[in-house]
Amino acid sequence: MIVADTAQNRVFVWNKMPASCYEKPDVVLGQLLATDTQRNSGGEVDASSLLYPSGVWSDGNKLIIADAWNHRILIWNEFPTQNGQQADVVVGQPDMQHNLPNVEGVGTAATARNLYWPYGVWSGGKHLWIADTGNRRVLFYEKIPSKNYQAADKIIGKTDFADRDYESENAVWPYSVKVSEDSVLAITDTQYYRVLIWNDWKDAFAKTADLIIGQPNLESCGQNHYRLKPGANTLNWCYDIFIKKGSLWLADTGNSRILFFKNIPVENNQPADELFGNINFETIGEHLEVGKESSERLYWPFAVSVTDDQLIVADTGNHRIVFYNI
Repeated sequence: MIVADTAQNRVFVWNKMPASCYEKPDVVLGQLLATDTQRNSGGEVDASSLLYPSGVWSDGNKLIIADAWNHRILIWNEFPTQNGQQADVVVGQPDMQHNLPNVEGVGTAATARNLYWPYGVWSGGKHLWIADTGNRRVLFYEKIPSKNYQAADKIIGKTDFADRDYESENAVWPYSVKVSEDSVLAITDTQYYRVLIWNDWKDAFAKTADLIIGQPNLESCGQNHYRLKPGANTLNWCYDIFIKKGSLWLADTGNSRILFFKNIPVENNQPADELFGNINFETIGEHLEVGKESSERLYWPFAVSVTDDQLIVADTGNHRIVFYNI
């Protein structure tokens, strides 16, 4: 199991699923000690430091981390075995010592090589997708990069790599990108309170999304459909999604819940079938049980992952990881 402890600039790695609530991680990345929490390990940026790590992906061999505020993606070609282990490859920066937005700073044009707040990353072991959030685009690499500063092969959400303008038909603030085992592509468009779905990821380079979760059409961007209370078909600052075996789980962060769709929706604005972490679909997220370890309710869940028999949620507002048997 891999957990990005974002605010404390470190990533915890367990070689297998923890057997108890307080089991210590086997490896900590971004710091030399598990108790250290400083930005970039209290020094200059390098191959072993992290600054607001966000998305993570691994197949048990390679490890890829979205080092968001260093505006880069770090790749370990072999699974890390020691604290503070250096990454092998950096994407988005020319070397391990650079960390400005788009390499040269705010206002610098986007290219096929640079990144600005990359919060999400995903791979199936061959290709690589990066949610380049600050540049309002998703980058696609035909192969997982093996050299520093490698250029992306294609782009989703823009007509060319230098384009930073945005329209409602494309992801405005892509925070997370996921691709299912049967080629469905999902992008959580946080700022527009929606998720964009393509039935085949190959279509995303040339056409708009096949359907939308959370909004009736591409022009709409209402927070909970401009209502005070949520519903089974509304979203509020959604940050992550996971698709497995035709089912879909969605971290509806601002509503403090996980929405569950038994089947991938087939039309816009389709309501969820079930939810985790809150009483009902109309309940507002903030509640009196925030911070209580015994609480069964979620508070600002930022990330979601699914195994064959468990739903795993980063319950960010309650500073914990929650496991559901499914």
